[in-house]
Amino acid sequence: MSGLEADQELSRDDAALQDEFIDNNEVEQEVVEDDTASIPMDEDDVENDATPGIDVGDGETIEIDVSNNSVTYFDKHSDSVFTVFQHPTLPLICSGGGDNLAYLWTSHSQPPKFAGTLNGHTESVIAGGFSCDGKFLVTGDMTGKVLIYISQSGGTKWKKVSEIQEVEEIIWLKCHPTIPGVFAFGAIDGSVWCFQINPDGSLDQLMTQLSHQLECTAGEFISTEQGENILELVTCSSDSSIIGWNCYTSQTLFKITQDQIRGTNAPWVSISSAPSSLTNGNASVVACGSNNGVLAIINCNSGSVLHLSAVIQLKPEQDELDASIESIAWSQSFPLLALGLVCGEILLYDTTSWKVRHRFLLEDSVTKLLFDDHDLFVSCINGKVYQFDARTGQEKFVCTGHNMGVLDFVLTKKNDGPRRIITAGDEGVSLIFEVPN
Repeated sequence: MSGLEADQELSRDDAALQDEFIDNNEVEQEVVEDDTASIPMDEDDVENDATPGIDVGDGETIEIDVSNNSVTYFDKHSDSVFTVFQHPTLPLICSGGGDNLAYLWTSHSQPPKFAGTLNGHTESVIAGGFSCDGKFLVTGDMTGKVLIYISQSGGTKWKKVSEIQEVEEIIWLKCHPTIPGVFAFGAIDGSVWCFQINPDGSLDQLMTQLSHQLECTAGEFISTEQGENILELVTCSSDSSIIGWNCYTSQTLFKITQDQIRGTNAPWVSISSAPSSLTNGNASVVACGSNNGVLAIINCNSGSVLHLSAVIQLKPEQDELDASIESIAWSQSFPLLALGLVCGEILLYDTTSWKVRHRFLLEDSVTKLLFDDHDLFVSCINGKVYQFDARTGQEKFVCTGHNMGVLDFVLTKKNDGPRRIITAGDEGVSLIFEVPN
């Protein structure tokens, strides 16, 4: 890794970096809004799917493991579930899988109620999202096909209104968190695309660029709280480049290449934007992780590298990809950044000093990290989702029941009930867990 040591930092930028972030004492408690208002679904519009067992094809069925503390499940997929995401205001879940299908189902009922099948994909559905206003649903598959659906009857029905197929394979797809109808995706050829959905479901192409030399592996919208006049995106690639875009003008805001990171080979695979609750409001900051364990913190206003380090030194018996940073998460409540690695290691950084505060080790690869107030939730290829106290590193709860890996998960909340973890399982089932504390 070009001489990078595990604790290497860009010392000359330390003071500038600390200026970007607020101190721990300055953080007030986060107020979480209720995002699970009752969905207006009539019994005629949904059907109860409660078939026991998990159909894996060829007439075989896998029984759910007896060490199962889930409260219910959704098992309509006949292959791996790759992605799961939720409506911004309704208790409505969309899951996409290796059976070339996406399904809609409810998250507040027990068992979940089946609410529709999204047809039209010809390969595995690997990514998707609801628009921030909840009016549209976007799904993408491994052949590069993107389908857009519009909400009807208060969200009980969804109609396909547009279709895109511009690339051979989509790697990631995200809907903008504050601008309605805007979504972007990155492709295996290195291209980046951004679209706006019109009220009737038709599409306006805002941007397409091909500046990455290898696959575009991840992307993140930034400056999301500055209104609809600002539409900016940061993408990264396995060619060691990180690029900021103005999606309205298609102009490059900044480009970081291998030369700007001291010649370090860093095939980037993950990216995450720092929340405004952690920055002083004078910068958009993102963290990027590579498949060989390099972490970079970028000031997107200036295009400068604030911090660069190798997060792990592999043991002789470990594979090089064990260092891959598969997931990055920022805390909304505390100056903390979490990294999840293929080797199962989780590193919790104090963003005021960039020192590791806590280090956890799971028995298999980390697939996703998510902060919720004091808690850090971690999904793993061992089929479990862990809840840690982010402040102390103490394990609080473990969701068990999958026979194969958890590839994705979402967290739902209700003011009058416990939080729920909803998973995407590699064996083709989504389990629903209630977090007791």
